[in-house]
Amino acid sequence: MIGRRLLEELELDSVARLYRLVAAPTPALTADRAPEDVMRTGDVSAVHVVREARGVAVADGAARDRVSAMDWDQLEAAVRACVACGLCKQRKQAVFGVGHRAAPWLFVGEGPGAEEDAQGEPFVGQAGRLLDGMLAAIGLARGREVYIANVVKCRPPGNRTPTPEEATACAAFLDRQIELIRPRLIVAMGKTAAQRFLATDASLGSLRGRLHRYRDTPLVVTYHPAYLLRTLPDKAKAWEDLLYARRVLRELS
Repeated sequence: MIGRRLLEELELDSVARLYRLVAAPTPALTADRAPEDVMRTGDVSAVHVVREARGVAVADGAARDRVSAMDWDQLEAAVRACVACGLCKQRKQAVFGVGHRAAPWLFVGEGPGAEEDAQGEPFVGQAGRLLDGMLAAIGLARGREVYIANVVKCRPPGNRTPTPEEATACAAFLDRQIELIRPRLIVAMGKTAAQRFLATDASLGSLRGRLHRYRDTPLVVTYHPAYLLRTLPDKAKAWEDLLYARRVLRELS
């Protein structure tokens, strides 16, 4: 049983540099806008990705190959200019990710909410404060040992669950982040993230407490912080998941 003090810890409340390739948050984009109008940066790779994203997921063919060769700046530029799915039409800005770019821990959630869409950083609302408290309880902090990202980079309307097609449109971007970070452990938060990595419809409960792999990277599954805000008793289970993840990482050393 989790102690009361630890439950209280889980409730703790607790400059990104300018983008070289994109000078400002992306305006509302549509598929008929020329990528050259969106990105006058001279970055040919990113422009190609935007052009090929018109109706074609960047997970496909040549566009995916270009993404897999991008460095951090090129990848951020491509994400911020992406029009591969309909989520681009209502976003204020794409939410790329935040944290240490060589972090041993990678936490992946579902998609940005309203506050994340406004600020351009994942997990900055109430669920983000809970996540920060959970990280602090095991001695971690965003920006230090942790990188945080989402399955999709743009906010789904009404904070609905991303569709499989939307997840596919963002797949190459997230995969390239994983390749660049080279985390020692991925923590998939919630069913959408678990399905994205494990390609399974199994229940979240059946996936918890087991070591999985995404490609060559160890992966564990836990609840999404937004779910924990609605289902307080499962915070104890999330704590167990974090302890298990920490134990797995130590055993990998």
